[in-house]
Amino acid sequence: MIMAKAKEQPCWALITTFCLLLSFSCSPNQERLYKETRTSMYTIVSITVSSNSEEKAKEAINKAFNEMDRLARLLNFYSEDSEISMINRNAGNKPVKVSPETLEIIDKAIYTSQNTEGAFDITVGPVVKLWDFKNKAMPDEKLIKAKLKLVGYKNIVVDKEKSMIFLKTKGSQIDLGGIIKGYAADKAVDVLRKNGIQSGIVAIAGDIKVFGKKPDGGFWNIGIQNPRQKSDRDEIIATIGLSDTGISTSGDYERFFIKDGKRYHHLLNPKTGYPAYGCQSATVITKEAALTDAFATGIFILGPQKGMDALKRLGFDGVIIDKDGKIYVTEGIKKNLKWSN
Repeated sequence: MIMAKAKEQPCWALITTFCLLLSFSCSPNQERLYKETRTSMYTIVSITVSSNSEEKAKEAINKAFNEMDRLARLLNFYSEDSEISMINRNAGNKPVKVSPETLEIIDKAIYTSQNTEGAFDITVGPVVKLWDFKNKAMPDEKLIKAKLKLVGYKNIVVDKEKSMIFLKTKGSQIDLGGIIKGYAADKAVDVLRKNGIQSGIVAIAGDIKVFGKKPDGGFWNIGIQNPRQKSDRDEIIATIGLSDTGISTSGDYERFFIKDGKRYHHLLNPKTGYPAYGCQSATVITKEAALTDAFATGIFILGPQKGMDALKRLGFDGVIIDKDGKIYVTEGIKKNLKWSN
């Protein structure tokens, strides 16, 4: 079983649990599973593929990791040489010519913003930086209000014909942290398929893309984490079998601190600069992992009612757990979910 937990988790064991690797007794010509875990995309990434050749599997996995490393260099917010940094440096000054990948991912991010009432916003970085979850420090309200002036996805101008990106407001910044892992998972799967792999899983932190089916013909089993887990026995609230799809979860239980009895977490509302409190977690399932990655955050911030409305309108599936623990499930997956006790 593979477990889809919240995206901010730093440990690979909290992202995927592969109980089925090497569990098939196969002849040399039959498909079996090969898995490799490495550091990539500035986190821990696991790739599992089904193949009848170890050599073929390793070659395809290497190429997939190389593609993710390339994307990380291209889209890294913290690297001065990345295209994202060039866009940010020229905010309020001039547009920057970018690669097709940078244009594509920013376009997907804007699409998510437009369909979540701006709840997902790749320009919220200046506000996020004010919060210190490690040291349990809240920023001053005046600072938040000042930085909110720099936030707004509508400040991003995309010229597809010229492949140019422009930030209209000086001091604004694009940070793709809320979509880059899902996007990279999609691209890694494309590479695997081009190299003869028809089935497998790419898990980047809590963003997972599955394709094809297991060697035994079954679906890949994904577990959805309990956002208020009390012990190892209640770690998962449900499992679902998936193929050729992405799944991501955003939750309030990974980066947070409690102050005066109130939980402050990292999923900030771009309109207020403060944590959104309508949900404990939001899981989104659809074909593109880039969209599950971004929409999981946007749906969480929207809250259960607006979030469910958005999922229905877009044709996505998902599971939302509201602030009181009530569970909302889209019609498309109700029959496929297996609930834990």
